[in-house]
Parts: sequence; C-alpha cells; structure tokens
Amino acid sequence: MEETTRIFGIRTVIEAIQGGKSIDKIYIQKGLTGPLFQELNRLIQQENYRISFVPVEKLNKLATGNHQGVVANISPISFGELETTVETILQQKEKPLFLLLDQINDVRNFGAIIRTAECTGVDAIIIPEKGGAPLNADTVKTSAGGVFNLPIVKVNHIKDAVYYLQSSGVQTLAATEKSDQSIYETDLNRATAIIMGNEAKGVSNSVLKAVDVRAKLPLLGSIASLNVSVACGAILYETLRQRRKIAT
Repeated sequence: MEETTRIFGIRTVIEAIQGGKSIDKIYIQKGLTGPLFQELNRLIQQENYRISFVPVEKLNKLATGNHQGVVANISPISFGELETTVETILQQKEKPLFLLLDQINDVRNFGAIIRTAECTGVDAIIIPEKGGAPLNADTVKTSAGGVFNLPIVKVNHIKDAVYYLQSSGVQTLAATEKSDQSIYETDLNRATAIIMGNEAKGVSNSVLKAVDVRAKLPLLGSIASLNVSVACGAILYETLRQRRKIAT
C-alpha cells in the first residue's frame, strides 16, 4: 500500500469516482465551469465528498501537470467490507474486539486511535463512509503505520454496523459520560465492539439508543471530558487487562 495518492484532471477524477476509489478530498478551482465540470459536480453531490474551492495557485502547487482546475486525494489503503470482515474474524477468534469510530474529525486523533488499537489487539476498525476524518498521509504518519496492520471497514452508518455486530453475537458498548456505569464495572472479556464518539458531540444519540451497554471513564478533576484518543486508549487497555487477567 502506498502513501496518499494525488490525482488531477476533471476526467481522471470522474473516472476515479465511477471506479469506486476511496477519495478523501477534492480541490476545485474557484469559478470553474463547463459541461465536464458539471458532470463531475453531479457525481460529487451524489456521493457527498469533502470539497474545497481554492485559487488556481493552490492547485498549481498540488498538481504536477495539467490539473484542469481539479485535484483529488485518494486514500492510501483499501477498505474492507463489513460482513466479510466480521465473519472472517468471528471464525478465527472466540472473543474478538472491534472498534467503531462515530465521526472522529481530527486526523491526528484518528491516527493515534489506530496506533493504540493495533497495539492492544483490536481485530478491525469500523468508520462511517461520510462525516469522519479522512484517512490521509497525516493519519498514516500518526498511526505509526498501524493503518497497514489491521482491517479498516467503511459503512454507510455506524448504527448499521452496531445492528450487524449484535446479530452476530457481539456485545456493543458506547463510551459515553451519559452513563452511571464505569468501564471498570463492565465485562469486556467477551466478543465486544467499542464505540467512540465525535470530539465535540460524543457518540450520536441514534447509536446510543442502539447499543447494548453504555459505560464511562471516571473523571476526578474539574474538566468534563478526556481527549477521545486518550479515552479510547484507557478503555482498550482496560479491555486488555481484563482479558489477560482471565487468561492467567
């Protein structure tokens, strides 16, 4: 797998979209017009890609050739498919550990979480198709290469993954302060999927309503919450602690 690939040219980007490539972001020259751009714009609206309208000078720096007013970043990895990934892991492990990220926005948080997940034995990470941080070169760097060592799956909505995992016998647990139950009072020594939420809003309400368990980390200071990557690390290591204790 390579670092983030940058492509340019209207027709090239159209073909990448139609070919199902995982596109992180599209840069478009301000004021761009024409029938080919209209075709591209229609596809962008259908798929709800992250876009940024920029001056031509910005595109000249991003592209090494004739960009025609459009440059796009393609994800550095290929993403797995939910059902196939989950079923394969369930066949291999009695107590797998899945990590679901509900619209984590910061690429460095994203990368740090992937790094910790890889270090704590997470079997797969599941992220939403839209609305989360891109898996780009910054994410790869912050993950210390962790993105290449465990499956990452994209789904239309995290709630869909929650329902599928539940139907497969996996406990779903949302990390949230909207709970009276401590993570240290929660049984994590079983097939489990942990859901971490957005930096500002936490786990979305629709997902909170769907999960089996809600649990929180105790906070003894005056600050109301932890950084999401720190919280995720604490919960993953508590999961590891419980499993190693039982195993010994």
